[in-house]
Parts: sequence; structure tokens; C-alpha cells
Amino acid sequence: MRPKALIVDDEAPARAELRYLLEEVGQVQVVGEATNGEEALLLLDSLDYDLVLLDVRMPGGSGLEVAAALRDRPRPPKVIFTTAYPDHAVDAFDLAAVDYLLKPFDADRLQRALERALRTDGGGTVEPAADRGDDSATSPPPGPRPPSGGDADTLVRIPVQRDGRTVLVDGASIVYASAARGYSYLKLADERLLVTMSLNELERRLRGHFFRAHRSYLVNLDHVRELVPDFQGSLVVVMDDRQRSRVEVSRRHARELRRRFGM
Repeated sequence: MRPKALIVDDEAPARAELRYLLEEVGQVQVVGEATNGEEALLLLDSLDYDLVLLDVRMPGGSGLEVAAALRDRPRPPKVIFTTAYPDHAVDAFDLAAVDYLLKPFDADRLQRALERALRTDGGGTVEPAADRGDDSATSPPPGPRPPSGGDADTLVRIPVQRDGRTVLVDGASIVYASAARGYSYLKLADERLLVTMSLNELERRLRGHFFRAHRSYLVNLDHVRELVPDFQGSLVVVMDDRQRSRVEVSRRHARELRRRFGM
């Protein structure tokens, strides 16, 4: 039997469109719809759903509140957010959401989210598809690679959605980037921002002194404060942000990083 899905959205056209897309993809069975958070929790109390597709902003309890309530359950359903608001993505992933779909999205994007949800473990979390497995299988050769024909000193800005606006983040201000379920976090001096780019895409776009330290991390060498060796031959770099973040450097890349710093 196909996994049971619940659609939660206060707008009837949005529910109808999502149901149509789910039927087109065919991986789950829609057995319930709710118009707000309160209705959603009542339905979730009456049946064991495998998947909940949640809007964020709704009357009667937001999608974030529903997801927070689900986390305390012994066997919580997987959660995919479907919303027109990009500025809640960080909160959604902190609640162990499997994916965060921005409306409008198509069947292909929905199918990728469903595949991610269906391969998660019982804890409701998922490892980034592009960042699983051995370092050598997913990472490019050590060291930054400026795009063909590009100047390594060219200013690069990364677009970030914030409060309905697109903010351009100067690449030089990025301390490091980390993978986040197909998206990425940008760590600045005193804040962390979610961007809808994979770490591999960020690596292609960022130029200058960025280094792929690990399959899940891309660090700006201009912001490295310390290099701390460990007994296994790898390294940990301490960054110069306010939190003095520590980023693991894989053994595969540790030798190249030492060479870059003349060690």
C-alpha cells in the first residue's frame, strides 16, 4: 500500500493543485485534507499518516506549530512544507522537515521531495542526496576552481530570500557554507542564511579563496583563524566569525589545505 498523505493548506485551489500533482507523481495516497493547523492535528490524531504536506501561514495554527507538535510523537510523519514564503525555511529545517517547496512548483520538484521523504529513517531526517557516501564519490578535486574564463578576484554575490525581498550577499563576507538537504547555509560573521543552492552549485559560483574542506563544507580561506590537527591526520579549522565556528577538514583534503597555507 502506498504511504498515506495529508494535505494542509487554507486555500482550496492550492489543495486541489497539490492533490493533482500528487496523483500525477503517484508515490503516495492522499487520504485527508485540512484547512488549518487545528484541523490538521485532529486528523493526525485519528489516523497514522506517513507524510504531511504543510503550508506555513494559515489560520488556526501555522504549519510550523503543527510540525513542532508532531516532533513529540513516537512515530511522527515526514513533513514537507509547501509555501509561497521563503523566509521560514531555516525554521522548517530546524523542525526536521524533509523538504521546503516554494510555490509554484512542478511535478518533478515534488517527486524529488517525495523520494527524499520516502527514503528517510524513522527520525524524519534525511542526509543530503548530493552529499552522502564517501568523500571521493561526491567532491571535486581539492581546492577552488574558478569558472572557465572567470577572474578569481571578480566580485560574486549570492541571492538570498529574506522577508519577501532578494538580498545579495557579497561572497567575501561568507565565512563558510554548509550542506542542508539539497540547499545550503551561508555562515556570515554573526548570522546564518539559507539559500536554495546546493553546495556544489555554490562552489561553482564562488570564486577566490574558497576551499572544499569536506563533502558538506566550503570554507573561505580568508576567514580561517586557526588550523587544529587531530590524531587521525585530518584537520579542524577555526573560523573568525563571532562564534569561532569549527569546521572539519577531511583527510583527503587536509594535505592540500596545509599546502595552501605553506605548511
